Amino acid sequence: MIESSNYCKAMTDSMTSALKSSLDVLPDLPNMTPELFVVPAQSALQIPKPSTHAPRILLLYGSLRERSFSRLLAEEAARFLQAMGAETRTFNPHGLPLVDSVPDTHEKVQELRQHVMWAEGMVWSSPERHGAMTGLMKTQIDWIPLAEGATRPTQAKTLAVMQVSGGSQSFNAVNQLRVLGRWMRMLSIPNQSSVAKAFAEFDEAGRMKPSAYYDRVVDVMEELVKFTLLTRDVSPYLVDRYSERKESAAELSKRVNQRSI
Repeated sequence: MIESSNYCKAMTDSMTSALKSSLDVLPDLPNMTPELFVVPAQSALQIPKPSTHAPRILLLYGSLRERSFSRLLAEEAARFLQAMGAETRTFNPHGLPLVDSVPDTHEKVQELRQHVMWAEGMVWSSPERHGAMTGLMKTQIDWIPLAEGATRPTQAKTLAVMQVSGGSQSFNAVNQLRVLGRWMRMLSIPNQSSVAKAFAEFDEAGRMKPSAYYDRVVDVMEELVKFTLLTRDVSPYLVDRYSERKESAAELSKRVNQRSI
């Protein structure tokens, strides 16, 4: 992530610009809190020393079968990401308990959450089962906290969604994953992958065969890396909000924390 000094400078420049611009605007906005009103500034998106480490991408898949096509698709995507200069981790959901059946101190829950905190972007790959994502896929996402105190672990991180189907091409699972990504305040990239008749798209070694589906996965991963590089250093600025600037950290934590639900 961006160094705090660079981010603070960007925010200071933006606030200075905002205060100047607000002199003309705020008389018509009597309900606005002037000292918290910020006019978005192009200069705040121009980072003098961008991060140089490899983009960090976490991949999740939604099936425990020995020959899981959502896992094979995620593994193929990870190879593409690595070839594009990214560092990847793939979470193994074997042993992950159902949500709320154990405390969140469970070792598999903590492993998942540590991966999420490490990542700058994510790939979610699910089978479509009965017209929806699998329960395992949803369980993994449900174990990711919406908030840790006043911090949202997934906020402004990039997201690519993919699905595999046993029959004709469908988009039910990826559409649901997009809804979840939005709820987690992630930046879902425009492109996506839906692989129909997945059993015919992988060879005996588990490698994806050449096809238009293969090419689409390459496209999606390329787009994910680009969006991650574009946003990772400025993500704190992108999600800095007027309403939350009005709240104290304690008030914000109380409002966004979901543990009591």
